[in-house]
Amino acid sequence: MRYGIISDIHGNLEALQAVLRECKLNRVQVLLCPGDIVGYGANPKECLGVIRQFKIITVAGNHDWAVGGRLDFSHFTDDGRAAIEWTRTQISMEDIAFLNALELTVKNKDCVLVHASLYLPHEFRYMTNVSKAIESFQLLDVPVCFIGHTHVPGVYVQADGKFYNLDNSTIEIQLQYKYMVNVGSVGQPRDGNPMASFCIYDTQLQTIELRRVPYNIPEAQRKILEAGLPKNLALRLAIGR
Repeated sequence: MRYGIISDIHGNLEALQAVLRECKLNRVQVLLCPGDIVGYGANPKECLGVIRQFKIITVAGNHDWAVGGRLDFSHFTDDGRAAIEWTRTQISMEDIAFLNALELTVKNKDCVLVHASLYLPHEFRYMTNVSKAIESFQLLDVPVCFIGHTHVPGVYVQADGKFYNLDNSTIEIQLQYKYMVNVGSVGQPRDGNPMASFCIYDTQLQTIELRRVPYNIPEAQRKILEAGLPKNLALRLAIGR
């Protein structure tokens, strides 16, 4: 099986379309999404439509549940709150129901999806270093967990009772080990690289590849500004922050 894992789309249709084209070129068979389809970007409804059209297996992100009303977003940044409120005016009740129906985790024999962490997933805690991954590793009972939320790609590994942070863009899976893979963000990268981030997991070759693909950033920025969303949400796309 070749999985394509796409997280934190955040209403960025240009980035999503670019990633899907790349997945098709790379013979991806099943698409998975660790959450945050909406928020920040100017095309929430269209991105939700793509998720449904391609039957992408998706879990709830904090922005998804905030838009749907299942999560209090008073602690979000000013830009985040503004985007949530705007997004609610752009989507249908059917879209709201879809977002609210998303589960926190989805698992099969190959992997598990969660937006932030397996440990207390409803709290959407940021897994920013390997020490914050340890509690989630204790709950992981399949080889790989795919996450997003931080918008920064990276891989944590549990091997022989120890925990490591890997910088490799391609990982060869050892089935006796466990892997926590942050696939970064399709729609709003924050690692200084503005290209859309995603991941391909090949269960036959037992490889995980973190990938980047360029997209039409000026068009995504134009839409954000024309929608009246906060200017910073457009500016940050060009610098990946």
